[in-house]
Amino acid sequence: MSLRVAMLSVHTSPLHQPGTGDAGGMNVYMAELSRALAEQGAEVDLFTRRQDPAEPRTADLAPGVRVRQVAAGPRRPVAKEAAADLVLPFALGLFRQGRAYDLVHSHYWLSGQAGRIAAFGWGTPLVHTAHTLALVKNAHLGEGDAPEPWARVHGERQLAAEADRLIANTADEADALRTLYGADPARTEVVRPGVDLRTFAPGPGPDAGRAAARARLGLPADAFVPLYAGRIQPLKGPDVLVRAVAELLRAAPWLRARLLVPVIGGHSGAGERGGVERLAAELGVADVLRPCPPVPQERLAEWFRAADVVVVPSRSESFGLVAAEAQACGTPVLASAVGGLPTAVRAGVTGLLVRGHDPAEYARRLLWLVVNPRALASMGVAAAGHARGMSWRVAAARTIEVYEDALARVGQGRRHAPAPAAPPSWRNERAVAPV
Repeated sequence: MSLRVAMLSVHTSPLHQPGTGDAGGMNVYMAELSRALAEQGAEVDLFTRRQDPAEPRTADLAPGVRVRQVAAGPRRPVAKEAAADLVLPFALGLFRQGRAYDLVHSHYWLSGQAGRIAAFGWGTPLVHTAHTLALVKNAHLGEGDAPEPWARVHGERQLAAEADRLIANTADEADALRTLYGADPARTEVVRPGVDLRTFAPGPGPDAGRAAARARLGLPADAFVPLYAGRIQPLKGPDVLVRAVAELLRAAPWLRARLLVPVIGGHSGAGERGGVERLAAELGVADVLRPCPPVPQERLAEWFRAADVVVVPSRSESFGLVAAEAQACGTPVLASAVGGLPTAVRAGVTGLLVRGHDPAEYARRLLWLVVNPRALASMGVAAAGHARGMSWRVAAARTIEVYEDALARVGQGRRHAPAPAAPPSWRNERAVAPV
């Protein structure tokens, strides 16, 4: 009998386009991990909140993987900051599905709270992946970012104490769970995310592949293209890149004629819509900026192949799937040395890491890449080789090992049973978590 997994995502659907609203790397993670788990014999139901009455209640994502939409709250998008009151209705909706599961795997703290209730009701283990942590985010806020509320910190501490297994993307995240949240090291496992190596792959050669991708996208063959892809929000740092471009052109005005900076993504979270374009206009670099809406994965891979370097200036990042996917396309990465990015990028080999978020430092690194094309090409080759070791097949195999350990723990009797009580209403919560 195959392992039956209920995978939970309250606030965003794995069917949503990454880079829009609250959809990002976590959406890719859930969809790709589920496919890989199914390929290794598991049966996965991905539960998400129904937001559009026109969408079907169930949809097949891949053989062995089905998305099930749960009626909970209004049938319209609700920002994750306002979704805490939907946790209990969502959990009750899971029980109305009339199916039993061997294990619950929740993603993000809201789903973890629903997972606590579901795992208790079904008598199954709870495995939780945080993806981001409130205390870590609050320590790296960008301008315009609102701190995460105390209710989230409390919820994450509950999960750290009660989940049968915690999955961290990197050793740094596992350390944060232990030191900031008191998680038990014996119940905390590191499973590095993967990359869809069928979609994200180099072209036929470093130069030929880039030239062909640029021709298909209508980009100048001789342009220098530093690219940003991700949600447009302060935490992800697109403003850092725009300011760095202004610094770069002050230092090297001759570069303006061949500089092209695609910014691919949609507005999300805090900050004003159009803020990146307004900042570019204020700094006098709007002429080299090319804002683009979010695109499907296959099209994103084409943009990565066309770029000279992908810039990931995040202020906080649990892993950095964009960095891994760009490298899989044979494109080096210029990233901030935060969270999981030093794991995803081999500094000086597959890309460059910057400590801090000083735009002038990013500008210096970009100029170095411009005047050292051989080093850039060498990093691209190394990046593709590095990414080949990041497959979802490997991630799924490790995840199944975690599942089996959690199931064995339940069979032997838990030391800490998940609490059956529903989380309190946090509608009026205004306290800010200390950092």
